[in-house]
Amino acid sequence: MGTTPLARWRQPRDRSGSRPEHPILLTLENPCKQSVLMAGGQLASRMHAPVALGMLIRRFCIWSRTEPMKRTLLARFLDQLDCRAPGPVNRRRFLSTVGGSAASAVALLPAYECGLAARRRAEAEAGGPIRVESIVPHEIHPRYHKWIHHELQHFYGPSKRYVYEVKTNTGLVGLGESGGLESEAVRKAYIGTNPFDHIGDMRSLGLGTAMYDLMGQAAGVPVHRLIGQRQRRWIKVGSWTVSADPSHMAEAVKQYSRRGYTWLKFHLSPFENVFDQLDAMQKVAPPGFKVQFDLTMGGTDDHTPDLLIRMARYPICGAFEDPKLEKDIDAYRELRNRVRVPVLYHHSPLGATFEVVRRAADGYMMGHAKIGVAIQKAGLFGELDLPFMLQNVGGEITRTMTSHMHAAFKTATWHTHCDAETWRDDVVTKKIDPTNGLIPVPDKPGLGVSLDGEQLERLKAQKLPTQAKWIIKTTYKNGTRMFNIADPAESIFMVRPDRRKLLPFSYDAPVSTEWWDDDGSKMYKEMFSKIQKHGVVLEKPGSKN
Repeated sequence: MGTTPLARWRQPRDRSGSRPEHPILLTLENPCKQSVLMAGGQLASRMHAPVALGMLIRRFCIWSRTEPMKRTLLARFLDQLDCRAPGPVNRRRFLSTVGGSAASAVALLPAYECGLAARRRAEAEAGGPIRVESIVPHEIHPRYHKWIHHELQHFYGPSKRYVYEVKTNTGLVGLGESGGLESEAVRKAYIGTNPFDHIGDMRSLGLGTAMYDLMGQAAGVPVHRLIGQRQRRWIKVGSWTVSADPSHMAEAVKQYSRRGYTWLKFHLSPFENVFDQLDAMQKVAPPGFKVQFDLTMGGTDDHTPDLLIRMARYPICGAFEDPKLEKDIDAYRELRNRVRVPVLYHHSPLGATFEVVRRAADGYMMGHAKIGVAIQKAGLFGELDLPFMLQNVGGEITRTMTSHMHAAFKTATWHTHCDAETWRDDVVTKKIDPTNGLIPVPDKPGLGVSLDGEQLERLKAQKLPTQAKWIIKTTYKNGTRMFNIADPAESIFMVRPDRRKLLPFSYDAPVSTEWWDDDGSKMYKEMFSKIQKHGVVLEKPGSKN
């Protein structure tokens, strides 16, 4: 069979006048012999390699009128895929680069098509190229809502994140944000570039968001139009809390359902009995309200299938996230067959590739994925008709960008988590609570949010109290007491105390817990010192401190 257009474009003739075979073709071979393998060895909807590559070529070069223009566009596209970087091109590298399958590669194209079309329009209206001239990061300190402040403050301490103002030579201002400050090297990489150079950005979620905001404003279209066809006008959003005593869990359900949320997520903690929490939440939950339980990949001695089956009997139980060790793909498949509630894979060990085609979970989560990565994975999930969600923690800027991506991704039908609902402060002019668990996707150019300058300055100057270490006082129903030290700088301990290698834990232990702050008493100081010495303190029933 003859070579494809890709081989003819990318390979020059040798002295005999014939073209050498292209390395990609040598690897993928004749379509009569071999089909493109998706991650895990499954067929990508029977899509043969040259067919997939032909789709890349046809769709990507549809606007080009001359052969040199076609070559340039395709070369740029392959540069984005990193197939021409040092090292041999082989099937494994080619497929992994495009996100796990030829279908995923094809799914990238609408974003590039929309982006390049928008770039031509924007530069025509601006009278020339648009350049990023400055990036100004702002450190802000938003407050938690009063009703949840005590719990979040003890888990994490005061909150902090960074808001970016990105300005161009044409006077546009793009917004982005991130939990930590991007390095100076990362910020400099954007200076002097055209925002449209960052279609499918792989460098920074926060600054990539600002680039898309600028692109949308310059082209006069909402961000989701730069990603692909709009799949929905409203997207699902969830709410967040931390594991605490049953009364707090019930309050979280009441507070969030009153504000229009229909999903709540939290990480289970062995310092509380999950069935006591379930009883409390179920009593106050309105019909249709669901809870997503994150088991943080285990860490207890519970028999996981039995635990999940019993939890799933509650109507409020909506999904289980990361219920097993992330590397045990077979265990996830088994759980899917045994538990009626959806199982979600967040920390997928193979980057949501091979485990996806093995159908290891009912749905997937992409946490803080760069925009380009999210586009790639969305293509794979879409081809397999697998629902998924993005989880990008931040304020209204972050949630708005996520809503645009969910609007354009075919199977992004799960609720997204952002935590914007936990803060009473933000830097945008308008905050939105959901209606029946849904928020509208903005249709204004760019992100569709505006910066509140006064709020920004106030949150930059705002000083929040720090949180010292404190004692977790746990009482078993048989009278035994356990004492541990909680450190906001090590919040993972609250949900995975096994990390300290102290003793076995269970989510179904007959326990109740008090949070003991330093009250200045001699008893507190003595107990704190005792825990520091031994790691954990266990006291028999009836013993005195």
